[in-house]
Order: sequence, then C-alpha cells, then structure tokens
Amino acid sequence: MPETLTPVPETAASPPAGESGPGRPSLAARVAAHHLLWPVLALAVLLAVNVAASPSFLEVRMQDGHLFGSVIDILRNSAPVMLVATGMTLVIATRGIDLSVGAIAAIAGAIACTQIAGAADQGAAGAAIIACTTALAVCVLLGLWNGFLVAVVGIQPIIATLVLMVAGRGLAMLVTDGQITTVNNDTFSALASGFVLTLPIALVIALGVVGLTALLTRRTALGMLIEAVGINPEASRLAGVRSRTIIWTVYVFAGLCAGIAGLVIAANTSSVNANSLGLWIELDAILAVVIGGTSLAGGRFSLAGTLVGAIFIATLARTIPTIGIPSEANYLFKAVVVILVCLLQSPRARASLRSALTPRSAKGATA
Repeated sequence: MPETLTPVPETAASPPAGESGPGRPSLAARVAAHHLLWPVLALAVLLAVNVAASPSFLEVRMQDGHLFGSVIDILRNSAPVMLVATGMTLVIATRGIDLSVGAIAAIAGAIACTQIAGAADQGAAGAAIIACTTALAVCVLLGLWNGFLVAVVGIQPIIATLVLMVAGRGLAMLVTDGQITTVNNDTFSALASGFVLTLPIALVIALGVVGLTALLTRRTALGMLIEAVGINPEASRLAGVRSRTIIWTVYVFAGLCAGIAGLVIAANTSSVNANSLGLWIELDAILAVVIGGTSLAGGRFSLAGTLVGAIFIATLARTIPTIGIPSEANYLFKAVVVILVCLLQSPRARASLRSALTPRSAKGATA
C-alpha cells in the first residue's frame, strides 16, 4: 500500500513570513539591535547641526549638467577615506591593521605626478593612464611586501606596516626629489574634479570599489573565509582554509585601495607633496571602520558600516568650520565626537548610562 504524507497543520509557533511571533523579536527590537543604528543616528545628528548652522546645507542643485551642493562636496571629499577604509576593513577582519596606507597613497601620487611631469606630452591622456597604471602596480607590490611580512615572516601587523609607514614617505620624497611636483593634465585632474552621470568621478570610483568588494565578499565564500581567519586563524587552518593566502590577499587589496586614494588626492590639486599627501588618512580609515561597527579583534566585518563611517568622518570635517570651531581645536573636537560615537555603540556603556538614569524607586520596584 502506498504511503501518503500527512500535511502538518500550521501552529501558532510558526507565524507567517513578515510578521513577528512569540519566538521572533519585533521590528523595533531588530532595528534597535542593528549595528548600523548608532552610526546612522550620529550622522543624522551631524547633518542636523549643519542644517541649523546653515539652512541651505541640504540644497542640491543641477549646474551645467552636474550635481552641486554641500552634500555632494562631502560625498566627494569622503571618497579617499572610503577607498582606504574599504581595504582596511578586510585587513582588520583578519585581526590585522595597516598603518602604511597613507605612505602608500603618497607614493602613488608621487609616481603618477613625476611620470606625467616627465612625459613628452604632459597633457596627453595616454601619459596619465600609463602613470596611474604604473603607480597602482607599485602599490600592489607594496601590499605584497606587507603581506609577506605578516603572513610569511609572521611579524605583528602593526610592526610590519609601521616599517613601510616610516620608509614610505622617504621613498616618496626620493621619487619627487623632495620637491612639490605639479602637473597639467586634464585626464588626471578629472579623477577628482570630473563628473560622470552627474556625479563626481571620485565618488563613483569609491562606490564602485565598495560595491565590487561587497559583491566578492558577500556573494562568494571569500567573505566567510576572511571572517574565519579573523575569528580563529589556527582553527581555520586546521579546517583547510589557506589563511596565509587570505591574509596576503587582503594586504595587497589594501595597498591597491590606498594607491587609488592617493591618485584621487593628488588629482585634486594636480600636484603632490610627499610630506603631506595622505597624512593621517590611515587613522581616519581606522576610525571609519570602528564607527561602522567592525571589531578591531577581527572576525565579522561590515562594509556598509564602513561606508557610513567614512561619510561621518567627512561630514565631521565639514561641520567643524561650519559651526565656528577654531582651527587649533579641530583635532580635539574630532576626538571628542568620535569617542562619543564609540561609547554610544558600546553595549556596556549604554547599560551603565541606562542604569544611571533609572530612578532608584524604579530599581527597587524591579527588584
């Protein structure tokens, strides 16, 4: 006799999709627990402060077929930090850190500007393309060097990249002979000042890199492997994951991202100063990653959070002069705001604050 399957009756424990049930947290609880809640709220507060100081802050207008406005300027200015922070996110996810990205950015700008300045036709598009390609190839080699020190030699990431952080500026100075090199090439300048589809090219490049990275890490097994290496390198190695290759790859990617950022920064002024190009951008990138919710202890990472963190850093830089903070107090104000955001993200700090604000009578009633 053939067997028949008896349909399982629906019970109250299995609510329809999209509705909350007894075993499922409500929408408000899920929003409150989302790792992007506090970074987005902090960004919204910064925007509100800017609107209060300048009511036309959010105005975006079309001019000569391009979008213009304070918000567009912030997004364009955040592009270098977005690029560096994207590479830094993957490095931090493997329990590492890369302090050399600012120096790599300076080297990329120095090589590109020196090559363009020495070309037979300085204004030719081909000169800009060859110079940028050469600069990015050198940045990949520098990333390979960092990855070799960390993954093969076994040097602590902060020490391994500190070597290049110190030596990289000197290398950039050697490339430019210690001079400020200026160029006159429209193709190169377009990296920072050009527009495509009404948006700044620098922003489109940064969003493209972030989007491609998200696609590779969330639609393939690469992201899971990176997180596995960051959570427990030894366990991942025993499970068959080539942790050395993964670590090497993320440092090469971080070097490439830093090189693109260096080209954008150099193109913004059509010049390179090896002493100041990309100075402290590694700290801005680390802050963007931390504000976005990625733990410095490695493991799970959030590219969306890093994107919000980079925009937050750029908005904060715009807010400081807007509200009249003296230039001498810029870094102090920035540090105070960043530590406040980090405290808001900390569950322990929020619990302590909630406990301090709760009246004693309420505590007694609860007990």
